[in-house]
Amino acid sequence: MVRQLLPTPVPALDDAAVLDLYAPPRGPMPFVRFNFVGTADGASTHDGASGDLGGDADRRIFALLRRHADTILVGAGTVRAEGYAGELVDAAGRAWRRERGRPPHPGVAVVSGTLDLDPASAFFAQAPVRPLLLTTAPAAERDAGAFADVADVVACGRDGVDPAAVLRELTRRGHRAVHSEGGPSLFGAFQAADLVDSLCLTLSPLLAGGTARRIAEGAEHPLVPLRISALLEEDGALFIDYRRAAERPDG
Repeated sequence: MVRQLLPTPVPALDDAAVLDLYAPPRGPMPFVRFNFVGTADGASTHDGASGDLGGDADRRIFALLRRHADTILVGAGTVRAEGYAGELVDAAGRAWRRERGRPPHPGVAVVSGTLDLDPASAFFAQAPVRPLLLTTAPAAERDAGAFADVADVVACGRDGVDPAAVLRELTRRGHRAVHSEGGPSLFGAFQAADLVDSLCLTLSPLLAGGTARRIAEGAEHPLVPLRISALLEEDGALFIDYRRAAERPDG
């Protein structure tokens, strides 16, 4: 059973308690959360994917976090590596959202600078909501027509996908609670733009070795202090909700 270590020790948490701990603040400003799992020695993948790194508690918290999302934001590489076809919120999660007057399924947005995705893939064919593809102006001008039947394509930059433009587009659509599940390049880009409010990190009691990627990649940027909003534990795995120690400059 998941137990709470911080802010107050609690021996066992039910789903409602976990959801309360991880609830994003409600207000006029968008809230950007990233969720990752990593090993004790810093690996974010094993054999090219992250699925083997987390146990039952990680999968439980992973599913609960999605309930709070207005949109689930992922990079195209994560879609290719992890699948993402079909429902991303389970039946209990959809019922929980309906009870609170929210759409049963969050929006799904994919960042792809080149639109290197297959419009005939299961991700599009089984999408529970029409996906949003956030890309560069050249890629949108060249390839948007190929996705016309399966997704909305929006340009968010010319030389690269601009995280600030992504956030403006999602906010324009009413998606204030942005829940991102990677990958490392997307996380690094949002860090460089200083647009990360929360990092939910599962630290698994595993050693992976090798040359696995870390959870963030990209240009170095000034250090951003974080505070622990919640710390949970089960079977040696730690579940940490880090939040900014100070508001974002635009907040």
